[in-house]
Amino acid sequence: MPPERTADDAEAGDLADVPRPRESATLVGHAAAEAAFAGAIASGRLHHAWLIGGPQGIGKATLAYRVARYLLANPDPDPAPPRSLAVDPAHPVARKVAALSHPNLVALRRHRLPGAKALPTKIGVDAARRALDLFGATAGNAGYRICIVDSAEDLNPNSANALLKMVEEPPPHSLFLIVSHAPGRLLPTIRSRCRALALRPLAEAEVTQVLSGLPAPFRAPEAASLARAAALSEGSVARAVAMLDPATAGLVTEVEALLAGIERPDWRRILALAEKLAGRDAEPLFEASLDTVYRFVSSELDRRRAEPPARLAALVEVCDKTARAAREAATYNLDRRPLVLSLFGDLAGAVRAA
Repeated sequence: MPPERTADDAEAGDLADVPRPRESATLVGHAAAEAAFAGAIASGRLHHAWLIGGPQGIGKATLAYRVARYLLANPDPDPAPPRSLAVDPAHPVARKVAALSHPNLVALRRHRLPGAKALPTKIGVDAARRALDLFGATAGNAGYRICIVDSAEDLNPNSANALLKMVEEPPPHSLFLIVSHAPGRLLPTIRSRCRALALRPLAEAEVTQVLSGLPAPFRAPEAASLARAAALSEGSVARAVAMLDPATAGLVTEVEALLAGIERPDWRRILALAEKLAGRDAEPLFEASLDTVYRFVSSELDRRRAEPPARLAALVEVCDKTARAAREAATYNLDRRPLVLSLFGDLAGAVRAA
């Protein structure tokens, strides 16, 4: 069983009643990525830094902890490539990894410190230096010392540079597993020292398999809800779990209804939506709204793919403009209401023009 969480135990990316990646004994999908690690381990030439990239919520961190768990449980691996990197959840190493208590493993992540009221917005340089102190000591059992960064986007410039210095000149038997949702935005100097491994979104059936296999206290949803969540997940388990939340599902339905009549916008309902998305705790709902809009635009572009590209350019420009505005709103803590109103106005004009 995964370790119980206390009221103050919170990390970035936590999903209600869903095991964290380090607590998950199974990996669905990504067989090729697992095989790449298995081959490198068996060869005895495991690269010291791996950049595991792909959309959020598809299993990147689960793969990273799976690799770490195998190496820590098998300090002298067999020269033949293992068929699987699975480790029995009852194994002492598996329990220590789940609790982040293994002496040769450190996780560089955003988590709430004792006494703090909220998660930090970034991984600070002091936290990075404390974590990287692991590499100043000799690993027990002559095994690997492993650092999992989850995720690289949470590093600030100073903590990223601290990581870079260690990745540039790693001690023997060091391994850095760097999870990234957008590898192209990382420091080029970090990317150049890593072996890149790109993970693809899961298939709908794989998302369904993950959700159906989650242990208690997660409650398996009804078949119809599960099918809709998997269909809207875009290969992300995290997104599928969000879609199972009644508030998120209701919001997506509302946005879809507004988009269905976008040529004649219902500004009363759009204003009510903007008010709902302006709240301090509405970030997940805002992200779900943007995802719904992007799906709509993608569907429109596909439906009109026979038309001249110039007629469709305005739809793409709306998405680009919205993405920039959303990043600025998050960075500078701006009011989301003008962004939502502008989005629907621009989208209405773009659809009419197309």
